[in-house]
Amino acid sequence: MTHDYRPATSFAIIVAGGSGSRMKSDVPKQFLKLGNKPILQHTLERFLDVVSASQIRLVLPGREIAQWKKLCEEHHFHTEIPIVTGGASRFQSVRNGLAAISASDGLVAVHDGVRPFVTADIIRNGFETAAHTGSAVTCVPVKDSVRIVAGDGTSQAVDRSMYRLVQTPQTFQLNLFRQAFQVEEQSFFTDCASVMEYAGFSITLIDGAYENIKITTPDDLRLNLDLAD
Repeated sequence: MTHDYRPATSFAIIVAGGSGSRMKSDVPKQFLKLGNKPILQHTLERFLDVVSASQIRLVLPGREIAQWKKLCEEHHFHTEIPIVTGGASRFQSVRNGLAAISASDGLVAVHDGVRPFVTADIIRNGFETAAHTGSAVTCVPVKDSVRIVAGDGTSQAVDRSMYRLVQTPQTFQLNLFRQAFQVEEQSFFTDCASVMEYAGFSITLIDGAYENIKITTPDDLRLNLDLAD
């Protein structure tokens, strides 16, 4: 079943609630510098190539909002992007971001604040696909061999062509997304696609990029500095 229509407006919810624990840093990872500016600034600039600042909702933990505003001043990143206080989980943070969008019609892309290498083409493809199918979930094929491990420690090879690594952005028609986020939070909600699927909506996969990584460890920063230029 498709949900083909021409949306009024395209929105983006950027979720930036990570800590610096795996980075071995006291600074939240979205605020660490990649090249000459914070990771989160890189991410937001990619989206500003596609949508206006007023169409973005930046979701941050309440305790980090003042720090982010200070970084914006230091790096002369003066935008009017609305900031939303996040919740105790990703599900709750996305729901808070969604509640800050007053429009009843349109599209919404949800993206990790620490995926700064997303391209404008991927973002646009997500919006275009979701306008026709209701959803567009970015992913890439698995390149390595894959084995499934049983409880007793034995393992078995599986066909890697049947698997995809899921990324963000994940883009949806706004009215369907609102319906999905009325469900009660479940422990297996790892992304927005799992929420939509649980609510009974189908998922359309689109091509992402291997460069569209989620920065989590110091190696991610060191090995990808050239992509920040």
